[in-house]
Amino acid sequence: MAELGNTQNFEAARQLLKASLQKSKQVGTELDETGSRLREINQRLVPLEAEVREVHSHKTTYVRVRNQVDCAIGPTAAILRVYQAVSELEKALISSDPHTDLFAYLSLIRRLGEGLKFLASHSLLAIQWLEDVFELLEGDERLLNLKNSSRILKQLHGMEESFHMEGGLLSDALDKLENELRKLFLLTESTDLVPMASPLELPVSVIEQLHAIIERLKANDRLEKCVSLFVKIRVSNARRRLQALGLDYLDVKISDSDDMQSVENYIEQWGMHLELALKHIFDHEYRLSKKVFEKIGSDVWMPCFARISIESGIISFLEFGNEVTNMKKEPIKLLKLLDIFKVLNNLRMDFNRLYGSTACMEIQNPTRELVKKVVEDACDIFQELPFQVGSQRRFSPPQDGSVPRLVRFITDYCNQLLGEDYKPALTEVLTINQKWKQEIYQEGLLSIQFYNMMKEIGLNLDSWSKAYSDTSLSYLFMMNNHCHFSNLRGTKLGDMMGDTWLASHDQYKDYYAALYLKESWGKTLLPLVTRKGLVSISVSRREKTSTGLDYDADNKRRLKAFNEAFEESYEKQSNWVISDENLRRKVCRILVEEVVPTYRSYIESYRALVEQDASAGKYVKHTEKSLESKLSSLFQPKLAKFSSNKHVRLIGKLKNVVTNQFRFTLTAM
Repeated sequence: MAELGNTQNFEAARQLLKASLQKSKQVGTELDETGSRLREINQRLVPLEAEVREVHSHKTTYVRVRNQVDCAIGPTAAILRVYQAVSELEKALISSDPHTDLFAYLSLIRRLGEGLKFLASHSLLAIQWLEDVFELLEGDERLLNLKNSSRILKQLHGMEESFHMEGGLLSDALDKLENELRKLFLLTESTDLVPMASPLELPVSVIEQLHAIIERLKANDRLEKCVSLFVKIRVSNARRRLQALGLDYLDVKISDSDDMQSVENYIEQWGMHLELALKHIFDHEYRLSKKVFEKIGSDVWMPCFARISIESGIISFLEFGNEVTNMKKEPIKLLKLLDIFKVLNNLRMDFNRLYGSTACMEIQNPTRELVKKVVEDACDIFQELPFQVGSQRRFSPPQDGSVPRLVRFITDYCNQLLGEDYKPALTEVLTINQKWKQEIYQEGLLSIQFYNMMKEIGLNLDSWSKAYSDTSLSYLFMMNNHCHFSNLRGTKLGDMMGDTWLASHDQYKDYYAALYLKESWGKTLLPLVTRKGLVSISVSRREKTSTGLDYDADNKRRLKAFNEAFEESYEKQSNWVISDENLRRKVCRILVEEVVPTYRSYIESYRALVEQDASAGKYVKHTEKSLESKLSSLFQPKLAKFSSNKHVRLIGKLKNVVTNQFRFTLTAM
């Protein structure tokens, strides 16, 4: 109706304009006649001009409405055609199974997703166009049809969201894909829990299916679900393989009172198990994570692998290393730290390859902290060793004059540090520490520390020897210890200290042996010789004693005095020990060679007195054989009295005693 009215107005205006033009011609011929008539005509043209403009405006509005309707109708029709295609895809997807034809199923999901995204992105724009037309066509009979179209478009606009909602068609289809993905992931599990067994390699066809499913799930914002599902399955598998190793000791809290042998066993297991874990378990997880998610990118598979490593228990290995570093700073701890360092250093390439990415910072940081603490603590302990050896001077020497267990421990300890098992690691630790301090490593630093330790031991021995009230025992003590050091020839410590150092100890051994024999057994034999024929005994040679004895009553006193002196010396020295077996045999042999012939000579001279006075026989307490037997049995280590099993157990206890005695807290640098 509005359009018909506009047409009539336009026609009326045209007729009016035509009539006006005719009048204008007439007026033009009459212009010269009068000006008043011209002004009258002008006044009539003003309302006419306004009316024409109104008619022209209605025509423009009609054209604009027609064009806008055409723009809205075209896209709306296209959207409806896509909707019909989506409906067909929905039917096909419902009747399909991913397990039967995975790639066809993935194609349907892809096309359905694309159709839904088209509807979602274009229907809203079409709706806006139609609503603009509504305003222009208010009251028009075609407005109702357009509103119906708008209602349909709004329904289509919400279709994608409904498809993605739980229970929606696309959501269900994606759930089926996830189930299929879970089945494929389960194929990666290994039923063989032996860590060194080669894990099952996935066929190329399985990898291709995994890539296709993951790519489709990623396109539908389900990548995190893929990763979480993969991590869960792989963590379960890795944990079972690690548990097969027997890692209960990783949860043990190491204290300073723990038996060192147990700690050594723990560290040995730890090193072996960490190597197996990196090279055979986590390496497989690294390669599998990369293979499964490589098309997505390293920013996905590297964090995925890091999660698998952390949740499987890689951090527990590092925490065990920290337990060792938390022990008190003592010499025995240095060996344990070097054991830890050797393991970490040997596996450095594996750690860098597996965990060198920034995605693995949760593993990198504690690993670096562990290495830093191991290096710094080891250097602190090593640098304090000479001072700590000297601090042992306050302890008393052994009552039997043997080599102190502490001295044996220190020399064995030094030989360990200089051996092939520890010297390279110790050298590298010192070098690393110097670099961290921006200092140049000094080649002689290692040997200087050992020289200083040996110097402190020498000062300890001098101090300890003066603690004995018996001079003979003091000489035997020094003889024992110098023999111990001279026997270091051929060892790592002996080679480092040099031949001059070894030879000097050998000379001091003979020197103190001579002093001991003269001081102790020379006085014992004194009653059996004349005042002019004092007995002189040395390690290198013996001098024959005079047998020209005066057979008077004094002989009984002399023999009695010898018996008492011998018994006293034997009883006292039967508790003394010569640690070195060769030295012990040599000293006993010299004693037999010096004491028995002197005694024999005296008894032979004394026998005439016995024949004259039967009561004199009661002073003969020993035979030559009994003297030889007693002298040969002297200086035996007390451990020789135990059975072999008890001997082994006691050795272990003694080692712990020495270790405990040598435990001290170092001042942190």
